[in-house]
Amino acid sequence: MTQGAERPGVRTMVVAAGDAGSRLDRWFGRHFPDLGHGALRKLLRTGQVRLDGKRADAADRVATGQTVRLPPGVTHAPVVERTTAGPVRRMPTEREAREIQALVIHRDDHVIALNKPPGLAVQGGSGTDRHIDGLLDALRFEFADRPKLVHRLDKDTSGLLLVARTGAAARHLSSSFRDRDTDKLYWAVVVGRPPHARGRIDLALAKRPGADDRETMRVDEEAGQRAITDFTVADRAGTQAAFLHLWPRTGRTHQLRVHCAAIGCPILGDRKYGGEAATLSAMTDARRLHLHARRLTLPHPGGGTLDIVAEPPPHFRRTVEAFGFSTDGD
Repeated sequence: MTQGAERPGVRTMVVAAGDAGSRLDRWFGRHFPDLGHGALRKLLRTGQVRLDGKRADAADRVATGQTVRLPPGVTHAPVVERTTAGPVRRMPTEREAREIQALVIHRDDHVIALNKPPGLAVQGGSGTDRHIDGLLDALRFEFADRPKLVHRLDKDTSGLLLVARTGAAARHLSSSFRDRDTDKLYWAVVVGRPPHARGRIDLALAKRPGADDRETMRVDEEAGQRAITDFTVADRAGTQAAFLHLWPRTGRTHQLRVHCAAIGCPILGDRKYGGEAATLSAMTDARRLHLHARRLTLPHPGGGTLDIVAEPPPHFRRTVEAFGFSTDGD
């Protein structure tokens, strides 16, 4: 990334594996098609474009992991990378790279763990241009390969998201999630409280027919897939609200949200499944979803056990403090 007293607007771009061996001028032609050949030669001649911090020539060959200094005059140009399948993928800007790298809470040779903030989608969709999948190039670090998603969280759910750094790690992690070798703990603040201090919710879920949102689910014991959630009431504020520990034993879409609403205590801020009953007028952050992926425990691709904890976002902490809930004992 940019070092020292670089001019405002200067940034760097990392050479991807698919570009290795290309001439520098052809690399620019691929990623910055609006930059003319003469303009590029002038930038190279004056040292404004550099390769790994050194002056470069148009005929120089680039290598995976090298950094290309981009002066302010080209930072607005399209920054793209062609995937092996053919489509063009936009590369993260320097600001986007800093933002997603700041979410990293664990990194080793196999796995990267992010503490995803609420409001950031994991994958793209209709009307979703900014998402983690589109920023994964910024998480290559010293690796040539682009990291791979192995599971997902809802856009408004915060917390732990794992990314595999290699193909072997992706296969291992995907198998762990598929075979339910992963223990997932979620924190939730709910309106009301469950009828029991601990228990199991075993209610099948299916997509709601005719819903505008294709991912709207409902309890459907006849047509649905079995969904199981274990819960414990960790703390409560009378009958107004409760702080729950939730362990999904299956991985259905919106499982925790639908299950909590189904037993009469919707997750605070989840108007999609709880309507107005999911809000508390006295709470500052009552319209924000209070669901957080707190802890993941699973077999590590390199051996042993991976056990990671993610701190909740500010709005969740404010609500917990306002109710005086205890967060002791994961």
